Amino acid sequence: MKLTGVSIIGFRRGAPTGTSFFAVNPTTGEPLEPTYYSASRAELEEAVQLAARAFATYAQTSGHQRAAFLRQIAINIEALGDALLERVAQETALPIPRLQAERARTCFQLRLFADLVEEGSWVDARIDRADPTRQPVPKPDVRSLLRPLGPVAVFGASNFPLAFSVAGGDTASALAAGNPVLVKAHPAHPGTSEMVGLAIIEAAHACSMPEGVFSLLFDAGTDIGRALVTHPEVRAVAFTGSRAAGLALMAEAASRPDPIPFYAEMSSVNPIFILPGALRERGEQIAMGLYASVTLGAGQFCTKPGVVLIEEGAASSPFIEKLAELIAQTPPFTLLTAGIGATYRRALEERSHHPVVTLLAPRSTSALEATSLGCSAYAALFQTDAQSYLVHPDLGQEIFGPATLLVTYSRREHLLDIARAMEGQLTASLHGTEDDLLAFRDLIAILETKVGRLIFNGFPTGVEVCHAMVHGGPFPATSDGRSTSVGTRAIYRFTRPVCYQNFPNAALPDELKDENPLGIWRLVDGRWTREPLNATGE
Repeated sequence: MKLTGVSIIGFRRGAPTGTSFFAVNPTTGEPLEPTYYSASRAELEEAVQLAARAFATYAQTSGHQRAAFLRQIAINIEALGDALLERVAQETALPIPRLQAERARTCFQLRLFADLVEEGSWVDARIDRADPTRQPVPKPDVRSLLRPLGPVAVFGASNFPLAFSVAGGDTASALAAGNPVLVKAHPAHPGTSEMVGLAIIEAAHACSMPEGVFSLLFDAGTDIGRALVTHPEVRAVAFTGSRAAGLALMAEAASRPDPIPFYAEMSSVNPIFILPGALRERGEQIAMGLYASVTLGAGQFCTKPGVVLIEEGAASSPFIEKLAELIAQTPPFTLLTAGIGATYRRALEERSHHPVVTLLAPRSTSALEATSLGCSAYAALFQTDAQSYLVHPDLGQEIFGPATLLVTYSRREHLLDIARAMEGQLTASLHGTEDDLLAFRDLIAILETKVGRLIFNGFPTGVEVCHAMVHGGPFPATSDGRSTSVGTRAIYRFTRPVCYQNFPNAALPDELKDENPLGIWRLVDGRWTREPLNATGE
C-alpha cells in the first residue's frame, strides 16, 4: 500500500496543502516518510457534509448490511499483513507480538459488533399495546427503540494505534449503531492511520455503503479536532487521551448552541488494595504480578496501577523489597512519543522531590536524570504513608508511564478514608482472601461508587472485550460514568430512544412491527418475548 500523506474525504483524497508533519520513530528519533498534511477547513467541511448526507441512507441500513460492512473492515485489516505491523512498530516502538495481539483484538471487536447488530435485539424494542376500553381514558399504542444520532467524531489514541484508533472500538460501535464516522487521526502514527483508513474505505466500496460513511482527517495540531467537536452536523464525540485535552474538548462540546454527548476517557490511577490476608499468604507473588502490570507496555495503559495501598508491618517488607528490586533492575523503556517522554520525566522529577515521598527505585535520582532526552525513560517506584497521601491530593494524579506509588497505612480507617477521597477511576483491584472480603465489605461498598470495574485477585491491565465489560468510570476517569468504551454496551453511547405512538403497522420500523420479521427479543406489555403479536392483540 502506497502512503500519500493526505486525508481521506469520503471516497476521495485530500490535497497536500496544509501544515506538514512527519511520524517519528521513537527508537531512533528519525522522521518517517511520507510527509503528512493537515486537513484544510474546506476538506473538513466537505467530510462533515458528506457524513451528514450519508446518515440519511446509512441509518436505514439493516443489521445484516452493517454486519457485513464491519466484517469486511476486519478482513481488510488482516489482509494488510506484516506491512501494517511493521509500520505500527516504526511509529510507536511497540513490539510486534503486542501489535499482533492488538490487531487481533481490533478485528475481534469489529466482528463482535457485527454479531450484535446482525442478531438485532440490542435496539431495546418495547411495545405497549393499545387498550381502547381503559377508563377513564383509552390507552394508546406506544412503541420505542434506539436509533442512531448522526455523524460521530472519533479521536485516535496514542497508546493503542489499532484498538483505540481509526478502526477501534469507538469507530466499530458508532458504525454498528448506524452513524457515519469522522476520525481525527493521532499525529504520532499517521501511516498506521492511513493504512487502516484505506481498509475501511475499501470495505465501504465492497459493501455499497454511501460516500461519507467514513472519513479520516489528519492534523498536526488541535484545530481540526476542535472544529469537529463544534461543527453543528457532528452529533457525538468519542475521545481517549489526556485529562487536559479531554476537559478542553468536553468544554467545547458543552458550550455549543446545541450541546452534544462527549465521551472521553481521560485519566485513572487504578488503585490496588492489598489486604492483610493476601499479603501474608502470597506477598511476593503479588509483587511480581504488580511489577508486570506497572511495566506492561512501558506503563502506557489507561489501566496501569498508579497507586498501591498496603498495610504497614513485617508482612509488607518482603513485598516492598521484591517490588523495588524488580523495578531497579529494569532497563529503560522507549515511550511512544518524545512528548510523552518529556511529560513522564517531568512528573518523576516533581514526585522524587516531593516532601512526603521517598524514591525506592531506582535507588537515586541520577538514573532518572540519565534519560533526559527523547523517548527513553526508567521505571520508578515511590512510597508515602496514608496520612501524607490524604493531605496531599496531588499524589493521586496519574503519571502516564511505568511508575507507581506505594501508600502504607497503619489504621483501617485511613484505608477507608483514602478510598472515600479518591477521584473516579476506571478500575480498583483487591487482593485478598475470602475472610478479607468479609472484613472489608465497607471498602468494597465505597469502591462501587468510585470505579467502573472491580477486580479480585488480579490486575487491571488487560481489558477483556466482551458483552459484560465496563471500561469507564465516574468523572474524571471519563466524562460520563454511565458509559463504557469497551464491550458491546459501547454502542448505546451513539443512540437515542425514539417513540412511535399509534402508528399503523406498515409504517413502523421492522423491529416494532406486529409480526416481528427480524425475530428479535422485545419487551411486549412488560414481558420479554420473540413471539409475533397476533391479530387479536391478545
